[in-house]
Amino acid sequence: MLWVKAFHIVFVASWFAGLFYLPRIFVNLAMVAPDSVAERERLLMMARKLLRFTTILAVPALALGLWLWLGYGIGRQGPGNGWMHAKLTIVLLVVGYHHACGVLLRKLANGQSQRSHVWFRWFNEAPVVLLLIAVVLVVVKPF
Repeated sequence: MLWVKAFHIVFVASWFAGLFYLPRIFVNLAMVAPDSVAERERLLMMARKLLRFTTILAVPALALGLWLWLGYGIGRQGPGNGWMHAKLTIVLLVVGYHHACGVLLRKLANGQSQRSHVWFRWFNEAPVVLLLIAVVLVVVKPF
């Protein structure tokens, strides 16, 4: 079980690293001057590659988390496991955020995004908050 836990932590950390950086690329894309075609294309290429890589990292992170939960029963045994329900809610929010990044990237690539760089800066803070909540839930198990 400890090997599964260790790899789960590594893949979750790697997944979040991508989720931390991808919206920073969106900030830069929102600030690109309309006549800077080469810069825009370079940033779009970086964002596409990072989204693809981040998606690949999400798969084992989620699979190993399911293995811990369903295979080893972590968070399923006895009373006082409300923290797991809250953590699963956070996981669903993170998956939704990941999906939203893909939608935003498509809109940026198609020139359909009307979001400002300030909006993307705030959007970039969401995974930090979600990771903080998830870690507190897993470590402290407040309920």
